[in-house]
Amino acid sequence: MIEGFSLTQIAFAAVVVFTAFVVRGMSGFGAGLIATPLLAFMLPMHVIVPVSGLLVFVLFVFLTIRDRNAVIWRELRLLALPTVIGVVCGLFLFRSLDNSLLLFMLGGFLVAYAVYMLVVHWFGLPELRCSEKWAAPAGFAGAFIDTLFGGGGGTLVVIYMHARGIGKMQFRATVAVLWFIEMIARISGYTLAGYYTASTLLLVAVLLPMVWAGTWVGEHISNRISQETFSRILAVMLLLSGVSLLLK
Repeated sequence: MIEGFSLTQIAFAAVVVFTAFVVRGMSGFGAGLIATPLLAFMLPMHVIVPVSGLLVFVLFVFLTIRDRNAVIWRELRLLALPTVIGVVCGLFLFRSLDNSLLLFMLGGFLVAYAVYMLVVHWFGLPELRCSEKWAAPAGFAGAFIDTLFGGGGGTLVVIYMHARGIGKMQFRATVAVLWFIEMIARISGYTLAGYYTASTLLLVAVLLPMVWAGTWVGEHISNRISQETFSRILAVMLLLSGVSLLLK
């Protein structure tokens, strides 16, 4: 047992992280959206967010090396600086808020986003296209939300990239490098703020095998269900998680 964490907490975290990275392996994003609200039932937000950030960072080191030749560098340059600025602003607010308010804000964000996803599928919306001018607000807002909640903001970048008409391989490679840059900034901030203790680093080490296992499983089953079905399942999971956190 890791000092500061019970065996039950560690086992629960392992199952959640595995599930979250199965989702990420299937869709290319979403690990933080699944892991953070579920882990919040067992661990404080000021532990969860730094730990999940370090787990994702290790994965993105590998993805950045593997997919670097498919990166759209112009889109990356447009998104990178606003992303770093968003991290800095998010870190300032993260240090200022207490755990209960972070939980409430996360629950509200998840409910709003899940409802939006369900409305899109129920009623249908025309396919949107946007210009490069949306890179700055998407990058800033995405990194700001990610820094506060350990995930969720990346969906704004996903929406932006989709609206730009970016192909699947280029999309995966570009967002992986962008989020790699974001992780460097976030982890630096969490480190300077003192959130990485010996216990949290040991917890990261214990959970890393779940990251690799979940990603491998997710990538191998991604072709067995349609993207539309997966999106609906994800929306329902987010809605239930958000409502549960608000009630808590």
